[in-house]
Amino acid sequence: MKPWLPILLSANAGCVDTAGFLALQGLFTAHVTGNFVTLGAALAFGTSGVIAKLIALPVFCAVVAVVRLSGYLLHSQGSGQLNALLGTKLILLIAGATLAVRLGPFPNGDEWPAILTGMVLVSAMAVQNATQRLHLGSVPPTTLMTGNTTQVMIDLIDVLRGSADDAVRSRLASMCANISAFAIGCGAGALLYVVALMWCFAVPPLVAALIILLRPKLQSPNRN
Repeated sequence: MKPWLPILLSANAGCVDTAGFLALQGLFTAHVTGNFVTLGAALAFGTSGVIAKLIALPVFCAVVAVVRLSGYLLHSQGSGQLNALLGTKLILLIAGATLAVRLGPFPNGDEWPAILTGMVLVSAMAVQNATQRLHLGSVPPTTLMTGNTTQVMIDLIDVLRGSADDAVRSRLASMCANISAFAIGCGAGALLYVVALMWCFAVPPLVAALIILLRPKLQSPNRN
């Protein structure tokens, strides 16, 4: 697989996560376990968004379970399933953007417009996470950068010691690219939020659509 697909996915995840965090009272949409931290902060400081942070993880888990079950139920395999999942994520991102523009801004994260918008975006990122595990297992994670960073440092030391083979060097390059793309996506999400507020959520669906359009060109033959 060529590197551009995971790079675009990482950049989009960073954008969605940052925009969601800023617009939805500290809700992480891609890195849902981080909501445990922001939940504690919300409880300590009395800020809003407690309900969304509480249900984000169950919603995320439920969507991943549905994705897995759909793989067993649908007759399409391999590339067909991957296309369906990328399309599902696109639909969810469009829905999230529409809700954000129509219902936002969200001064209170515990009101239903914010919760609904947040859970739709959480669902979109859950689909991406599940897609990564099921169909893109040969590339580094596109939403979880802590593991990538840990592996980068381990591989970097091996490279500096001269004990790394070509596979390690290739993995190091891929993970560095994903981390950089995610960071750029985070910066873009923050800038878009400052400039456009709720319209910042219109950009991730465009990137998701671009990924679908370019995917045949971004991948090597006979690969998912």
